[in-house]
Amino acid sequence: MYDPIKDGIDKASGHVRYAVDRPAEELSGLVHCYWELKTERVLAEDFLLHAMPDACVNILFNQMDTEIAGVTALRTTYEVLNLGKSFHYVGIQLLPGVWQGDPQEIAHQFVGTAYAGDLPLVSTSREMATLDFLAKQEHMAKLVRWFVNAGLVVSCPVIEKILAQLDDIRTVADMAAVACLSARQLQRTLKQTTGFSPHDLLKVLRIQQSFKRHYLDLYADQSHYIHSFRKVTGYTPAKFTDKFDV
Repeated sequence: MYDPIKDGIDKASGHVRYAVDRPAEELSGLVHCYWELKTERVLAEDFLLHAMPDACVNILFNQMDTEIAGVTALRTTYEVLNLGKSFHYVGIQLLPGVWQGDPQEIAHQFVGTAYAGDLPLVSTSREMATLDFLAKQEHMAKLVRWFVNAGLVVSCPVIEKILAQLDDIRTVADMAAVACLSARQLQRTLKQTTGFSPHDLLKVLRIQQSFKRHYLDLYADQSHYIHSFRKVTGYTPAKFTDKFDV
């Protein structure tokens, strides 16, 4: 099961709570987790979240201003998001390839304005606003089912094969073989389902794997690993693990 790391939360940050919970079995092939990020009191300084690319799509809700919501995803590099001194966000992290809504609606940066699309995000956010995290999850699961019925969230067999055999993939050719596709078919399928080229998807998945496996299982040598890691995360591996709660 693909299990990307959480976004970078500075170890020195106090009074910020991050919680995750897994979906029920019926949605486990579509949803990686439900998450909540909130301040426990007003902070002395703005909180900077070091968002990490993971090929997932997040449905985000601002619970302090329920008009603010959106569909978010990063591409191949990190993004530093200034969340301010007081915040309360919850979200649905969808597995790679399952979101098939309008790609133009996906934000690749901080979401700080009222949602103006046609999805029932604001109404869901309002329903959740006064509930605890466990109760919020019931409403998020209901929304995922709505997405499924609307054809906006669907299983992606090609990505499922790739994620299931990720440990055996070192190259784009390996990825194509695992998916039982030609290189051209893989390119077309991944572009349609994820928006990624095979090379970019592999770059992101490799970095995520590197947090759980030895780098020599994934990269030619240490120099290649450090260069790739810094390009995606903005830090060397050692500095990243020193600074963030991984």
